[in-house]
Amino acid sequence: MALRLVFMGTAELSCRVLQALIDSSEFDIAAVVTQPDRPKGRQLRLQPSPVKELALRLKLPLLQPERARDEKFQVAIEAIRPELMAVAAYGQILPQRLLDLPRFACLNVHTSLLPKYRGAAPIQWALLNDERQTGISIMKMDAGLDTGPILDQAETNIGPEDTSETLHERLAQMGGHLLCQTISQYVAGILKPRPQFSEAATFAPRIKKEDGRLDWSQPARALWNRVRGLIPWPCAFTFISTEGKPRLLKIWRAELAEGSGVPGKILQVDRSGILVACGNGALRILTVQQEGGRRLSVSDFMAGHPLGPGQHLT
Repeated sequence: MALRLVFMGTAELSCRVLQALIDSSEFDIAAVVTQPDRPKGRQLRLQPSPVKELALRLKLPLLQPERARDEKFQVAIEAIRPELMAVAAYGQILPQRLLDLPRFACLNVHTSLLPKYRGAAPIQWALLNDERQTGISIMKMDAGLDTGPILDQAETNIGPEDTSETLHERLAQMGGHLLCQTISQYVAGILKPRPQFSEAATFAPRIKKEDGRLDWSQPARALWNRVRGLIPWPCAFTFISTEGKPRLLKIWRAELAEGSGVPGKILQVDRSGILVACGNGALRILTVQQEGGRRLSVSDFMAGHPLGPGQHLT
């Protein structure tokens, strides 16, 4: 008999996990819980979460409480009587009343090798901090922020070609597979929760727009990691010094290069890119986007926006 389950999630990553549960014959999705529609875009129109769109497409029962602590919502979940609750990138800490409800507890899919990178942005911070490896943790939830005991983990290497976008996609696929496997083994009594070694914990706070600004006094590798780690939002950015107002320039792709000079100084410009001096080494910018414009290769960008050696990025 299929396990009666409530799924809670909001982001794109959550959709991959939900789809994996749906594709398995072992689970009965009794309800999907996601955040309310939020205003987005320049016109601030209400937009559904990716999970809501998937749930509606598959005709799954849907709940959208403003807060997980809402009394009516908690009563509704109690009426469903789920045997297990699965959570992936939902965006709120659950109250103890919900954590205690399912017979087989609440399990969370977290995109890091806990206790490393507890918090909202583990994928981005793994790249920003030059990690060579990350992974998925399936955790039995408690009242803390990603502090519950671990049931299982899976690792993946971070390659030089990885960005937050590629890593997100890979971890989403891994998370769905590992959650299905973990639930089956946990319910069967094969897996036992093991406490996290909290002394080794690190925190991954929510990314802010200003985190994208490049500080050219930093080493080239740190800036390269920032470019990779902040795709697609907020995207690494810098300013071109010009007469009048400096122009914002987003950097979508870059590579490490040899060179030295005053940090932020453009050392060379050709079809291969814009070579910029850093605090240690140099960064070659390959793909850019001016504010309000399209994403362009450097050769296309330079056709209408001349830059030359000696100019500065700030």
